[in-house]
Amino acid sequence: MNYSKFQYKLFNYLFLSCFFSLSTLAQNTLTEYKKTYPDYNELIINNQQSYNISIENKKLKIIQDNHFESMILSENGIQNNRESFSYSNLVKLNSYDAYALFNDNGKEKKIKVSQSNEKSSKNGNVFFDDVMVRELTFNNLETGSKKVYNYQTEFIDPYLLHKFIFGDDLPIQNSTLEITTEKNIEIGYKIFNDPNNSIAFTKTEKKGKWIYKWTLTDIKPLKYENNAPGYLYLVPHINFYIKKYVVDNQTNNILGNIDNLYTYYKSFIKDLNKDEDTLLKNLTLEIIKDKKTDEEKIKTIFYWVKDNIKYIAFENGYEGFIPREASLVFKRKFGDCKDMGSIISCMAKYANIKNVTMAWIGTRSIPYSYNDLATPAVDNHMIAVFKKDNDYIFLDATDNETNYGIPTAFIQGKEALLYENEKYQIIKVPVVPAEKNKITDIVKLTLNDSKLIGSGKIELQGYNRSHTLMKIGDTYNKTRFESIKKMILKGNNKFNLIEYSEENRDDKDKPYIINYTFDLDNYIIKLDSDIYINLFLDKLFENLMIEKDRVSKFDFEYLTQYNNKYILDIPKNFSIKQIPKNFSLDNDYIKADFIYELKNDVLSLNINLTQKKLTLENADFEIWNESIKKLKTNYNQVLIISKKI
Repeated sequence: MNYSKFQYKLFNYLFLSCFFSLSTLAQNTLTEYKKTYPDYNELIINNQQSYNISIENKKLKIIQDNHFESMILSENGIQNNRESFSYSNLVKLNSYDAYALFNDNGKEKKIKVSQSNEKSSKNGNVFFDDVMVRELTFNNLETGSKKVYNYQTEFIDPYLLHKFIFGDDLPIQNSTLEITTEKNIEIGYKIFNDPNNSIAFTKTEKKGKWIYKWTLTDIKPLKYENNAPGYLYLVPHINFYIKKYVVDNQTNNILGNIDNLYTYYKSFIKDLNKDEDTLLKNLTLEIIKDKKTDEEKIKTIFYWVKDNIKYIAFENGYEGFIPREASLVFKRKFGDCKDMGSIISCMAKYANIKNVTMAWIGTRSIPYSYNDLATPAVDNHMIAVFKKDNDYIFLDATDNETNYGIPTAFIQGKEALLYENEKYQIIKVPVVPAEKNKITDIVKLTLNDSKLIGSGKIELQGYNRSHTLMKIGDTYNKTRFESIKKMILKGNNKFNLIEYSEENRDDKDKPYIINYTFDLDNYIIKLDSDIYINLFLDKLFENLMIEKDRVSKFDFEYLTQYNNKYILDIPKNFSIKQIPKNFSLDNDYIKADFIYELKNDVLSLNINLTQKKLTLENADFEIWNESIKKLKTNYNQVLIISKKI
């Protein structure tokens, strides 16, 4: 083809115009993003999941396609050159691709990711699971370049569809969930944490199929805060599920109500422990031979399992849902939460104890109730339950130290789903009251020149007992000494633990006791003939002021009651010049009494402080902070003694 000079000039002009337009557009896009998100090193441009749910060979087929695209906004963002996604035996990986996009002289240049590794998820709480992580490394990133990856998975079990989360620790420009189904498939869904209905929803019909679509744009990054109950309480998200599908005019129910959920769960335990294990039965009868009541027997079994079966978490396909046979757990001497429940309930059967069953339950990190969402997303834990008269005793052996009669701390307030009287029951786990987790600390003090000399006895009950022993562990010698010193430290960093002894370390039904002696230097203040002493050697909750811009609720692990007493011998050549005033506080969150008593030259400060609320809502923060301020004001009050002239 021949071109005239004019045509060549026109072609070059159009090419250069297009080149500069593309280059300018790319630069403008980066500039606009940096202006819109000035405090962030990276922006997620698009995070999208698409499900195609169809029927093949009279069964459900569920394909999930995922698309992720982000842009590097700064030099610091280049360091974040890795992305990953996960899959498992129940969510199989079909395909994936990943590449980086660069602005190359006005054109978008695509460079495929060459470094990709598959590895175990290595969940710190799980000994073994089948979840694999595909880790992608994007090389030679620069400001303005993009990271893009796509992958496709297939869900093997229609009961186990995932949630979709509209959030990340980076800002997101667009986040979309799309579900396409045949018309003979009915889905259900529930949206959480979208109080202003910001998630846009459409349902359309195309080629005889339903297309459901949810979109949220301009999403602020998640703010991670200490003592937050879990990100699912905060981040906008959707839980969706298949309710039913029709094949050959026959309706197949999947999920949608608690009956369906329990039917699914029951299939995992219907054949459990049907074959008798003679060795386990004989051991069971031996350890309970002197026990008279069912409660004495189940308590003995519960403690035996805690002491002899090591808790190790497993998640491997359906092994994440199906309890193992008690005989296998007994043989191995280890198991996960379901296995602990299996062996406890089996031993109870051998002991002829009635009303012991297994139950499904979600930990406190999960915000749903069964009425909210009757799907497996509600549960991530399994325990045994003993019904005593009209009360339920929750037997969770995964926590080795928690004593019989109280649930593990991480299931307080949650719902348990169990089988009773030929039907399921939903039972609420109680919040353990503060007085059952009491700390009693009695300290006797004397003055020795510039030092306080002290001896004390601290008793820890309930969760404070079990969690303290778990933190200290089985350490000995110097390591244990330092752990105990850190736990009972008083006054300031000049606290010197001299010696200690322990009581009831191995008896779960008694308080854990530490007897200790110490001295404390640079704590008292001498001014002329006066000595200033602050008897609040432990300033409870002093640092628990809640930030004004906090977003999440504030969640305590458990409630505690403190009964502290500091007893000071007044030296014979001194008289009391000033005793601080007594103090009382009582509201919906804290009850506190600080009472001074003087008797025969011995001054005592009695501190009684009780927590009342396990989780503080945002509306509680102001009054909570006011309460802490009042406590701190009184913590600063000092005793003044004066040398007699």
